[in-house]
Amino acid sequence: MEKGNISVQAENIFPIIKKFLYSDHDIFLRELVSNAVDATTKVKAIAAKGDLKGELGETQIEILIDKDAKTLTIKDRGIGMSEAEVKKYLNEVAFSSAEDFMKKFENESIIGHFGLGFYSAFMVADKVEVITKSYKKTVKAVKWTCKGDPTFTLEPDSKKDRGTEIVLHISEDSVEFLEDSRIAELLNKYCQFLPIPIKFGTKEESTWEGEGDEKQEIKTEVDNIINNTTPAWTKKPASLKDEDYKAFYQELYPYSPEPLFWIHLNIDFPFDLTGILYFPKLNNSLEVQKNKIQLYSNQVFVTDDVKEIVPEFLTLLHGVIDSSDIPLNVSRSYLQSDSNVKKITSYITKKVADKLKSLFKKDREAYESKWDEIGVFVKYGMISEEKFYEKATNFALLKSEDAQFATLEEYKEKVKDIQKDKNGKIVYIYSNNVKEQHSFIQSAKSAGYNVLLMDNVIDNHFMQHLEYKDQEIRFVRVDAETADQLIPKEDTRDSVMSEKDQEKVKELFTTAINNSSTTIDMKPLSPEDHPIVITRPEFMRRMQEMQSLQGMSPEGMGDFFNVVINSNHPLVAEKLVKMKSKEKKDKFALYLYDLARLNQNLLKGEELSSFIKNSLEFVK
Repeated sequence: MEKGNISVQAENIFPIIKKFLYSDHDIFLRELVSNAVDATTKVKAIAAKGDLKGELGETQIEILIDKDAKTLTIKDRGIGMSEAEVKKYLNEVAFSSAEDFMKKFENESIIGHFGLGFYSAFMVADKVEVITKSYKKTVKAVKWTCKGDPTFTLEPDSKKDRGTEIVLHISEDSVEFLEDSRIAELLNKYCQFLPIPIKFGTKEESTWEGEGDEKQEIKTEVDNIINNTTPAWTKKPASLKDEDYKAFYQELYPYSPEPLFWIHLNIDFPFDLTGILYFPKLNNSLEVQKNKIQLYSNQVFVTDDVKEIVPEFLTLLHGVIDSSDIPLNVSRSYLQSDSNVKKITSYITKKVADKLKSLFKKDREAYESKWDEIGVFVKYGMISEEKFYEKATNFALLKSEDAQFATLEEYKEKVKDIQKDKNGKIVYIYSNNVKEQHSFIQSAKSAGYNVLLMDNVIDNHFMQHLEYKDQEIRFVRVDAETADQLIPKEDTRDSVMSEKDQEKVKELFTTAINNSSTTIDMKPLSPEDHPIVITRPEFMRRMQEMQSLQGMSPEGMGDFFNVVINSNHPLVAEKLVKMKSKEKKDKFALYLYDLARLNQNLLKGEELSSFIKNSLEFVK
C-alpha cells in the first residue's frame, strides 16, 4: 500500500470549490455524473476505432444508495484509470492557490477533468473512495481513499471490470443525499438529457397477455433509466415533425398548453450552438414564469438563469440552449465579457426575428390570429432591444377595435390624411377598454376616425416608444378629449349661448361637482353630442398608468378628469339656462353630470342607486 500527501494547501481547496460552484452543494452530483459520462464517451470512441480488446458491453451509468452504510455511489463502465492516472488526476489537480487553478483551467471546460468536479464530492462526504480499473487488460485495478485532508491512500483492488466507482461516505450534515427522492430530484434537474443512459434503481412495468376474459397483466421489474439520451435539440431539424417538437415541449414542461410555434437553433460556426426555443401562449400578461430557458453544455445542465445569455425580452420564451462554448462553471462577469456569449446573444435575437418575419410573410392570416398571444412579446422586444426593433417593424401589428390589423407602416399610410392635426402630427386614437369607452369610440368613428385597441399590459410603454422613434405620430386615448378635439384642427363651430350664460353654467357645475381634481370647460360641440362629456387628459393619465405598471404609487396625481359641457346641447343651452329655481338648477346639473358618469361606467354602487332614485324627477 502506498501512502502520500496531495500537493495542496487544504484550507484553499474548498474556497476554490465554493467559488466556482456558487456554494450549491447539490451540484456535486452533476460533476461526478458528468465525469462518468466523459469516461464512457471516451471508451466508446476507443471501441469505435477498434482499439478496445474484448466486448464494449453495457455502458450505462448507475447511481446507488446504501442507507445502512451511508454511502452514495456513482458507477460507470468507462475508460477507467491506471495507478499513474489516478495520481495525475486526483492528486495533482488541486493547487495551492486559486490563481494557479484559474490559470490552468482558463480556456478549458470542466467536463473531462477529474479535478474541481471531483473534489466537489467533499462538500457532502467525509470520505471518498475511488475504485477504478483501466480499459487496458494488463493494467490492474486500484483504490484511492481520501478523508478530505491532504493525505490519501492508494492500494491494489480486486475490481475485475473496467470503469470507475466513486463511493461517497455522506457526512452527517448532508444525509438528505441518502434519500431516493432527493437524488431523483437532482438527476432530473442536472442529468435529464445526458447522452449516456443513467440507471437509478428499478421500476415496475406492465404488459398484457391473452385476450378477453383471459387477458392478464404481467408486471416486471426493469431498469429505471432517468434520462433521454437523444433529446430533440440534438437531432437535425429535417428529421423532426411537429409532433416531435410538441412532445419534447411536454417533456420539458409537463401539462403545459401547447406552444404557438418554435425555433430550432443549429449552428457550428463561428460558435457551437444548438437548441429549441418555444413561443408559449403569453396572452395579455408579462406576469409569466421566467427561467424557463435551460442552458446546457454538451447536454449537461448548467443553469436556468440565462439573462446573461439572451436579451431580457427573450426570457419570455421557453426551451433549451446548448453550447459547448460556454463552460459548465461560469461567473456572471465571465458571461458579460465573453465574446462567444455576445455572438450567441446576437444570433438568437436574429433567429427569433427571422422566424417571426417568416411566419408573417408565409401566412399573414394565421400570424394575425396569434397576435393577441405573441403581441406582448414582440412589443417588449421592440422596447428593450434596438436590433430587434429594427427587424420587428416589418411584422409588428397594430390592431383596430374592429379587429383589423396593419403593420406600423400600413397604419400610418391609412390614417395620415384624415387624422393629421393642425400642427402636422398624425394622431393615433386608441381605446384600452372597448366596453367602458364604447360611447367615445362611436363618437370618434362617427367623425371618420379609426380607433386602435391598445389593451395590452405593456402598451403604455410601447406607445411612448413608438412616439420617440417616429416624431410624426402621437397617441391619444379616445376618452382624452371630445371627438371634435381628439385631433385639434381650426375651430369652426360657434356657441349658441352667450358668454355671460356660459360663465354662469360653468360656475354652477363647478359648485355642484366640487372636486379639485376635476376641471370644467364649456365647448360648442354638436347638438347631437352628449350634453356632458367626461375626458381624462392623455399625458396625466398615461403617466399615472405607467407608474402603476412599474409598481410605483402615483402620489399627488389623483384621478384627473375634464368635464366638458356642451354649450350647444338643448338640455344645457335651453332647459338648464331657463330654470328659475337655483335648487332645481343644482339638481339638474348634478343629474347631467351623473348621466355622463353613467354613460362612461364611472357611476357604480351606492352612487348608481342614488342616481336612479333622484333622476325620476327629470325623466318624463
